Amino acid sequence: MNVTRYGFGAAPIGNLYSALTEEEAAEAITAAWDAGIHYFDTAPHYGLGLSERRLGEALRDRPRDEYVISTKVGRRLEPASGGGRDTDGFDVPADWRRVWDFSRDGVLRTLEDSLVRLGLDSVDIVLLHDPDHHWKEAVSGAYPALAELRDQGVIKAIGVGMNQWPMLSDFVHETDIDVVLLAGRYTLLDQSGRSLLDLCLARGVGVFLGGVFNSGVLARHSVGDTYNYGPAPADLVARARAMAEVCERHGVTLPQAAMAFPFRHPGVVSAILGMRTAEEVRENMSLAGRPIPEELWADLETLE
Repeated sequence: MNVTRYGFGAAPIGNLYSALTEEEAAEAITAAWDAGIHYFDTAPHYGLGLSERRLGEALRDRPRDEYVISTKVGRRLEPASGGGRDTDGFDVPADWRRVWDFSRDGVLRTLEDSLVRLGLDSVDIVLLHDPDHHWKEAVSGAYPALAELRDQGVIKAIGVGMNQWPMLSDFVHETDIDVVLLAGRYTLLDQSGRSLLDLCLARGVGVFLGGVFNSGVLARHSVGDTYNYGPAPADLVARARAMAEVCERHGVTLPQAAMAFPFRHPGVVSAILGMRTAEEVRENMSLAGRPIPEELWADLETLE
């Protein structure tokens, strides 16, 4: 599969935190395509299906063999009649509700619904989504179902996406997954997941990284104020500011270094960036194209 160096994380176009218009979401996807990003990652969880629908519509006229798409299973969507707004961080009506379901039937049903929203006959990669508290069902139900689809050629690769690395390591040890998606645990600020990356490299499992900005603290030259989707602890903000100063001495911005850092590890296949607007896409890809002196990394290591 032609997974590009940077992927488009489609949670923001599912109205993460605040709403986007249909036009704004489509423009962000078009900007990503034009910038050479042809790997797109989505999930039913993102906007209660809105992300998948918008992504499918924006890619509908693109040659299917020119992009890679991944979606996720584990949260099945059911109709809801209570009204109101979603309470899981997405600015959408609560017309659907999420149900944890890593059973065989639940996974197959979830994937079928995703294909309808995407308007596709198949997706390339399917990931188990946050099975933190569902290990037994994920290993005995969801994983075998996806492995069977892979063996049949219905999907090309299977994996697991999580915000923690210990259970991902368990999956690598005990199953035959192709990829892991690790969010926030291998960044400039948090490299706790390095042992997972080493394991994946040894086992031939591809690594996709999300959360390279740690949800905001590394996203701006002046240092952001959020970490792991909450207020950033003072010690991490201070460390990020020290990193920003080192970067500045080398003519590099903090977000530029944050985007380049993942590829210091040879096991990393792609870094997935959540981007809301076409402007964000163009700004990030402009940073990605700038060279970084090797001396920067050595100076950053002295801060540890």
